[in-house]
Amino acid sequence: MNRFQLIRGAQGIGILSATLAMAACSTFQNNTVPNLKVASGANLTNCTALAGQLKLANTKIEGSTLVAAGVIKLGDNAVPEHCLVKGRMHERKGADGRDYAIGFEMRLPVAWNGRFFYQGNGGLDGAVVPALGALGGGPLTGALMQGFAVISSDAGHSGPQTPFFGSEPQARLDYGYQAVEKLTPMAKQLIQGAYGKGPDRSYIGGCSNGGRHAMVAASRLGDQYDGYLVGAPGYRLPYAALAQIWGAQKWAAIATPGATVKNPMNPNGTLPDLASAFTAQERATVATAIANKCDALDGVADGMVQATQACQAVFDIKKDVATCTGERNGACLTEVQKNVIAEVFDGAKTNSGQRIYAKFPFDTGVAGANWGTWKFIDSLIRDPLAISTIFSVPPKPLNPLQENVTERLAMFSSTNDTYKESGWSLMTPPQESKPANMGALRARGAKMVLYHGVSDAIFSAEDTRQWIERLNQENVNPGSDFARYFPVPGMNHCSAGLATDQFDLLTPLVQWVEQGIAPQAVVASARGTGNAGGVNTELPANWSPNRTRPLCAYPSVATYKGSGSVEDAKNFSCK
Repeated sequence: MNRFQLIRGAQGIGILSATLAMAACSTFQNNTVPNLKVASGANLTNCTALAGQLKLANTKIEGSTLVAAGVIKLGDNAVPEHCLVKGRMHERKGADGRDYAIGFEMRLPVAWNGRFFYQGNGGLDGAVVPALGALGGGPLTGALMQGFAVISSDAGHSGPQTPFFGSEPQARLDYGYQAVEKLTPMAKQLIQGAYGKGPDRSYIGGCSNGGRHAMVAASRLGDQYDGYLVGAPGYRLPYAALAQIWGAQKWAAIATPGATVKNPMNPNGTLPDLASAFTAQERATVATAIANKCDALDGVADGMVQATQACQAVFDIKKDVATCTGERNGACLTEVQKNVIAEVFDGAKTNSGQRIYAKFPFDTGVAGANWGTWKFIDSLIRDPLAISTIFSVPPKPLNPLQENVTERLAMFSSTNDTYKESGWSLMTPPQESKPANMGALRARGAKMVLYHGVSDAIFSAEDTRQWIERLNQENVNPGSDFARYFPVPGMNHCSAGLATDQFDLLTPLVQWVEQGIAPQAVVASARGTGNAGGVNTELPANWSPNRTRPLCAYPSVATYKGSGSVEDAKNFSCK
């Protein structure tokens, strides 16, 4: 049976049967915090009349349209009948003379489950993407399909404003956190007007910048959401972007002199070929070396490294990869390459040794194409743009290969008469380093589920792991009864890589919040040939196209039971 086939429980929640079975093996206790009541639904009776009926402060409703069941599909699954509402909040003329507003759309199921989901979008936002609340690497389900009312926004800028919005003071604040603050109460009022009742339970989630939005909301809007689904969170995005610049300079020092590649953002432009410093073939060689050293630490050699932390203790790039004795041929690394790779994985630092960002764990996903794109292309395009226009006070252009990262670091905490809040402050959860304020969330029964690809090349999975450790040290997460972290071995940024990257963590989050069923393991699937949600072309040929693995709540590790097919999650347990 397809492990994403949904069954309907008594409350109408889509539940993965395999997830339920594995959740029951949880070794953690959840006896000290309350469970919030289960949401109850309602039906939407008149979609087309909504646009004329809704009167919401600082909001212009542009239309409401009924969307028939099956018009939109996630994989082979038809999204149910729903009402699409489009609108804009806080229309204004910006300080730069451009027109601004917070654009949004809401999708309201005709058969509503009583829940609200804020869909945090990725990158620099700037577009109202469909409010489907889609989940996992190749989504087969999502919040809308499961009956949630879902909102998506552009975070306060769009079209010709991007990428210049970062120089407009209010636009950068909206992007950082204020768009979520403004949209949240409006969305709940809109739901009240549509169904005659507000949401019983509210959830927020996303990956990358969307994960950052969720973490910021947990810190700033702790009374507004009950569940937080946090994927690959760029919660220290300014530092991560600066680490990319630092890394680009390291790669450039050993790249082929004068070699260039096409600039994907400018058809007539080129970029230095940073990938020549560490080619795709060489990255595959390193991935093989990591597997040779670490694959069997979880009980079986299956092409996946589940024991991430144990692997960091035993793998040594300088000892475990062959050293070139002649010309580079892809099967070895030079001493100089090994030094640079080790330095980049150890995390960015200033010239004085001050750490800028976290280490990156060694993992087989280093062979993934997405890993190379973030390290060698986006470090020259996306990261310099965000740093120069959004995170710095005052905004200041930069050349990534010549930038003084120590000087730029100081600009992240600066303010002036125009930019009264620093780039660091507007982007980051106010208490990211000492998250004691999460205690209030825990006390009222809210929950947080985090996940991160171990081979994420832009936001380090180690950074997320350290955040969980700080939460534990603050005694805000005793027995993991408030927050749980699910590393995804082999996965790159939000999806892809040598990984089982198709999964649904929203359903377990809802079960945890409303029923007290704490998730210990969630089944994830590979996206091989024939996958309805989209094929991951990087999967090894010797994997089953439907390989499954349990994603295990940290610090437990998916461990082979000793018998049975290595393609089936049921033959692994979280230990």
